Amino acid sequence: MVNPIPESVRKLWGNWNIRGVILFSLSLQTVLILFAPLRKGTGSKLIISVIWSAYLLADWAANFGVGLITERARDTPEPSMPADNNELLAFWAPFLLLHLGGPDTITAFALEDNELWLRHLFGLVFQAVAAVYIFLLSLPGNKLLFPTVLVFIAGMIKNFERIRTLHLASYDKFRDSTLRELREDQSFIVIEKDADYLDAGCQYFQFFKGIVVDLLSYFRAYEFYVGEPSFGTFGPEKALGIIEVELNLFYEVLHTKIQVIHSLLGIILRFTSLGSVVAALSIFYFRVEKHGRFNEFDVRVTYALFLGAIALDIIASFMLIFSDWTFAVLRNDDAESRFGKFRNLIVAVIRWFLILKSPRWQHSHDGGKYELLATPFLFRRWSGSVSGISVMTFWLNARPSRVHKVKSRWQLACQNVIRKLGIDRLIACTVDAIDGCIHSCGIHKIFQNIALATNKVIYFLCKIMAELGFLTEKLIALLGLGDVVILKRLKISQSHEPLLKEMWKFIFSEIEEKAHDANDAKTGNSRICSASGSCTLQKLTNARVMEITERQTENVPELPASLLLWHLVTDLLYYDNEDVSVQKTKNAREFSKILSDYMFYLLLLKPNMLNVAATFMKFTAQGLFHSSDRKISSVKEICEKIMLRDSDIEDMDNAADLAQELQKFEEDKRWELVSKVWVELLCYGAIHCRSRAHAQQVTNGGELITFVWVLMHHFDLVKPQV
Repeated sequence: MVNPIPESVRKLWGNWNIRGVILFSLSLQTVLILFAPLRKGTGSKLIISVIWSAYLLADWAANFGVGLITERARDTPEPSMPADNNELLAFWAPFLLLHLGGPDTITAFALEDNELWLRHLFGLVFQAVAAVYIFLLSLPGNKLLFPTVLVFIAGMIKNFERIRTLHLASYDKFRDSTLRELREDQSFIVIEKDADYLDAGCQYFQFFKGIVVDLLSYFRAYEFYVGEPSFGTFGPEKALGIIEVELNLFYEVLHTKIQVIHSLLGIILRFTSLGSVVAALSIFYFRVEKHGRFNEFDVRVTYALFLGAIALDIIASFMLIFSDWTFAVLRNDDAESRFGKFRNLIVAVIRWFLILKSPRWQHSHDGGKYELLATPFLFRRWSGSVSGISVMTFWLNARPSRVHKVKSRWQLACQNVIRKLGIDRLIACTVDAIDGCIHSCGIHKIFQNIALATNKVIYFLCKIMAELGFLTEKLIALLGLGDVVILKRLKISQSHEPLLKEMWKFIFSEIEEKAHDANDAKTGNSRICSASGSCTLQKLTNARVMEITERQTENVPELPASLLLWHLVTDLLYYDNEDVSVQKTKNAREFSKILSDYMFYLLLLKPNMLNVAATFMKFTAQGLFHSSDRKISSVKEICEKIMLRDSDIEDMDNAADLAQELQKFEEDKRWELVSKVWVELLCYGAIHCRSRAHAQQVTNGGELITFVWVLMHHFDLVKPQV
């Protein structure tokens, strides 16, 4: 049988496969070192996909490379290659072992990866045996004996660090170690109310890190002295910074090597590893200078491996030094020790750098009254954005535009330069002159006729597409692509809004008020944590509103039913009257809309964050998709159709009834009610979400609901354990 692979391709692969895989592995390590820390500050699917691909390919490349070198080591050396070149190929195997240890900035892509530490241990054993086997085949007379041993030691240290990190971050081990710390350390901590958010965040983390492994019952084993007995004394802005630090520490402990490196053993091993590579480079340099019988390109590849290993190690070390965890460790050391002054200097330098990561706010550039979270991308601890999906834009299959926008510092700088140089006035004058010429020559009439003809053609094509819509749906159903189409439409309808400072203050004040209510009642904690809007409704509404909401949640899961009802109601009320003059009412209306779209987004795209079955939400999305009407082209028409009860869906009828009842309220009372209901639903979803789901979100840009979850724990609004 004729081989389908051409001889030239096979020869190319035979000559360059090992070199290509080696350089590819080094490139993957570089990508992971530089880009892995960015995933906690963005929800971008592109960046996360690149990191995920590099994470998966990194282990594969290292393992595959060792296999290729093993196969080559058993073969007869190529006549075109120097006799000593196989020694150089064997020398590359420990470098692949070094790569298998992974970068410091990412040890686990997801929390589940931490549970696979034993698999990594077995993998290390086999790869180490393969590397030793390759090394033995190069004996006797291997001129790179000492460099090979030194790099092998560095590789084993790197793998030990990774496996140890995975083991410490695994669920059972992390839970046991946290529980042991809480039992052994019963001392009080002192947090002054004027402490900065870095100090407070690091101290709070030591006691709240158990929440990711459901260690709730031990929170009462300590006390805080904060000037006043409430987390609320910090205020909403500082509280946001504190929670940012806490969640970032969760990320560093569960997904990087920082916990291992910051131990005494870790520091010793790190210096040993780096020193071994530097020593191996020195010896290799003198060997090459003395013998000089290696292939020139392979020597360059080897230097690239050396310099890459050293440079990436130094970069990763700097990243870990200027981290929240380093600050937390150093600030807890004894200030009166021999190195106290030196430690204080280091802490001051790290503090100066970490201040760059503090939450920064910027006024909306469209002239709005809101301040938006606008921390620069490279300094973010989380994305700072609130995603959302509106059922109205979903039905219209429309792409939403961002309502609240911020300008980057680059845009602001360019804008200032343009304004100072008068370029904006020059452009305006030029546009006016061109517009005047067009009107004076009558050219504008030609453009109007062209636009009119174009509109007629588009309208005709739309009618044809509408007629073909039925056939398209049948084809999609036949191919089983219904879920894919729905998911695509949900993605198109998804919006991203920056966090509003005023909305965060509102959420903070509402949760603080709930904490006071819980303290005043014997069963307050249980009642508030189990309320999905009912507490607010009992305070601010009448029997008719309660009846409609109870009817909606009959025979279905309470949270999804309530979210769908209130989302429809919020959109109906929001688009019913867009002219709101009173700022307080306008704020409540805006907060209601953002939270409504956000919770609906979680319900449809991240149901695990609300502890809702994915299959239930799949049927909900399908029902909403099939209830859309292609003939409707505006939000106003959709609202009118719902209010006229022109639908067979009970959810829409209930929404119309509730919206009609709420329209009887005064506008300020109406939006106060709706906004408070949404905060209550947000709190309900946050506290009923599994802790592991919250912990996983810190790697994907973070979620507002996770911040609310931590905030509720600070205010002791914890779901009672059975």
